[in-house]
Amino acid sequence: MADIPLVPVAEARARILSALRPTEAERVPLARARGRVLAGDVIARRTQPPADLSAMDGYALRAADLASIPARLRVVGAAPAGGAYEGIVGAGEAVRIFTGAPLPEGADSVVMQEDTERDGGDVIVREAVPRGHHVRLTGSDFREGEAGLDAGRRLSFAGSAFAAGMKLPDLPVLRRPRFAFFSTGDELVRPGETPGPNQIASTNNDAIAALIEEAGAIPLDLGIIPDDSEAIRAAARRAREADMLVTLGGASVGEHDLVQGALAADGLEIDFWRIAMRPGKPLMFGHYAGIPMIGLPGNPVSAFVCALLYLVPAIARLQGGDATLRTGVARLGRALRANDRREDYIRADLDHVPGELPVATPYEIQDSAMLSAISRAGCLVIRPPHAPAAGAGDIVTILPLRP
Repeated sequence: MADIPLVPVAEARARILSALRPTEAERVPLARARGRVLAGDVIARRTQPPADLSAMDGYALRAADLASIPARLRVVGAAPAGGAYEGIVGAGEAVRIFTGAPLPEGADSVVMQEDTERDGGDVIVREAVPRGHHVRLTGSDFREGEAGLDAGRRLSFAGSAFAAGMKLPDLPVLRRPRFAFFSTGDELVRPGETPGPNQIASTNNDAIAALIEEAGAIPLDLGIIPDDSEAIRAAARRAREADMLVTLGGASVGEHDLVQGALAADGLEIDFWRIAMRPGKPLMFGHYAGIPMIGLPGNPVSAFVCALLYLVPAIARLQGGDATLRTGVARLGRALRANDRREDYIRADLDHVPGELPVATPYEIQDSAMLSAISRAGCLVIRPPHAPAAGAGDIVTILPLRP
């Protein structure tokens, strides 16, 4: 086994992503589109504002009438919100106007009410304004027929509001990819079930389901499968309508690692299965029944780290988004020894310092089965293969684990 080369992390991710294509488009109601990736440009069905509108409560008038301040103008009418003044504003005249009301014909500016004083049928204006002051011009936000939101954009709260303003009740989005997954192992039981002798509670199914959903895909939990080749094949066959199959555990070639052998009988094609990284060396990628398949390690921390590095980018690629890892930099909180040939992902606290780089302090114990460490870690410190020893205060690359 020592003769099988370890695939570098960047190459493994590139090979996985190159095998994936975005899902097909579908239309969904605007209320269900938030967080989805747009499958096409979103075209406005209206012009906004549809007319020149007042941006303030105040008085609509002609800026030329304010050449001498204070200026006394005759109030000839009102334009309430949701209404309009139908007449024409002439020289020496003003119209009481409210935010959002159309600018009357003849007026070219709005003076806010705080800069005025009412005197019976007149208004005294105490501040001069330039032409167009406090006026929202027709189409200044967007115009009918314009592309307001571009394809490939993930729709945010602000994007949803923009689409609603463009009079769009539904939007074209990429279908959310379906990720089917199962864990293998006679030693595993569901959380809440009473474990038998030599059994433990499985954490991977629930953790991977949460990560898949958070990344924008649909998790399809196929359960915990015993160490039996036929049971493994039966579970995998239930994933044939998914966009990707994910297995947890059993991806190596030990006596109880049955996934490769079991699925080979159904035509599993392996691209690679050993990665030059820690934790997570026994990661497998290939195709099963025509769909991509990733075999994650069974150790919880290894599974989580590999899911961040490979599953999350895969979900982004299937949704037509950016599959680049969002890394950053920090200063080391304690020294690290030189690294070996594997890329290391070290669990660490991340302390933010105002006006300075954050400080990443690696944990002393990096056991890949320790859930407590990964649950409290703020980042993973990324150590390239053969990285030299690093001292406290040195700058390192990190993968943040929280916003």
